[in-house]
Amino acid sequence: MAIFLAFLGVSIVVIVTPGPDTAITIRNTLLGGRSAGILTALGVGCGLTIWALATSAGLVALLTASEPLFLAVKYAGAAYLIYLGMQALREAIWPAQSQHARSPTMPHMRLAPVAAFRQGFVSDLSNPKIAVFFPSLLPQFVPAGQPSFLSLLLLGIVFALITLAWLTIYATIIAKAGDWLRRPNVRRAVEAVSGTLLIALGIRIAAEQR
Repeated sequence: MAIFLAFLGVSIVVIVTPGPDTAITIRNTLLGGRSAGILTALGVGCGLTIWALATSAGLVALLTASEPLFLAVKYAGAAYLIYLGMQALREAIWPAQSQHARSPTMPHMRLAPVAAFRQGFVSDLSNPKIAVFFPSLLPQFVPAGQPSFLSLLLLGIVFALITLAWLTIYATIIAKAGDWLRRPNVRRAVEAVSGTLLIALGIRIAAEQR
């Protein structure tokens, strides 16, 4: 139990630290409302679950051992974050114009549920930092004598569930303040900040050594 509580403590510290998943969840909540934010969080959780399964099966070790494959994942993930960031900056500079006039506080439901889930899923699944993080974190909390595959998988799923819960809280809070945040000037400022953050994170991932 002490080992598991220690794992929960470390996981919470890591999860609450803002990163790409948080930025994408906030932006998608503004674009598609609370449901889009939660679906983004669900996509992130599914991505983490796949990483956990791959780590348990030893596939992540093969990925990190292959320099070309690891670099391919790293640059694909970085490119995707930069792409999303550029989309956000475009919205900040040239906001999409609706065919009909909208109230300044009317929600801009411009993000389909499938797109929200896909963005969360792809951004997390293409994040090479998870490929390094999970194999270094999870084995430290596997009790001696227990099957490593099942233990690693369960720890990874717990990590994914905590992440899902945390990002869902984020989405709910952003949705509550949605009317104010969706005011044209405020929304454009948020798009500019989130776009800049996503691009910076993408560049950092591309430039980072293992």
